[in-house]
Amino acid sequence: MTQKTILVVEDHPETRDLLAYHLKAAGHSTRTATSGQAALDLAQRGKPDLVLLDVMLPGDMDGLEVCRRLKQDPRTRAVPVIMLTALGDEVDRIVGLELGAEDYVSKPFSPRELMLRVKALLRRTSQQEPKSEGFQAAGLAIDFEAHTVLVDGQDAGLTATEHKILKELVASKGRVLPRERLLDTVWDTDFDGTSRTVDTHMRRLRGKLGPYADWIETVRGVGYRFKPLAAGHDESSNR
Repeated sequence: MTQKTILVVEDHPETRDLLAYHLKAAGHSTRTATSGQAALDLAQRGKPDLVLLDVMLPGDMDGLEVCRRLKQDPRTRAVPVIMLTALGDEVDRIVGLELGAEDYVSKPFSPRELMLRVKALLRRTSQQEPKSEGFQAAGLAIDFEAHTVLVDGQDAGLTATEHKILKELVASKGRVLPRERLLDTVWDTDFDGTSRTVDTHMRRLRGKLGPYADWIETVRGVGYRFKPLAAGHDESSNR
């Protein structure tokens, strides 16, 4: 794997130095920030390949707010984020996923486990997706190659993970995708996710699809299905 640039956002000196040490040992370059605003400034000046983001940061901007702003900015929306949360803070983990974070690791963490998470996430995001036809129906227009999703002509603002979920759903249009399969294909077999991870990202994806949210159906106890023929909408031909 080629060298990647990792932005480490952590105000605790010992933890920050530990993260930088292991990332450099793995062949990556690092940039560090000790506050939310400094992190946003660094990310906007030079987009990193991945962000390690502590939830607890000094000042008025915590890690959750930093994540929200990174995922709202078109320049940094596709940058994967791993949240670092205090052990047992399930609310922070859920909120982080709601805001678009790709993964989370609880403190105190195992440096080896964290580096495996970083490796898996970088591998996933750097893999070139095969060319695929787009999809267009009513006011929903998807171009998989260009990574664009338009809802009634407006950019839906999907993150890289949300785009992959939608691609899997559209590719299996009409068929039910179990949550376990989505975890394996959208995330990674090394990712220690749960069905709640899938449900959280699916809820965000639906919210961004607006009037077409109900085209993603929940099959209770199994998974999800993309069924574009919703009431009041007529499907046009795929591109």
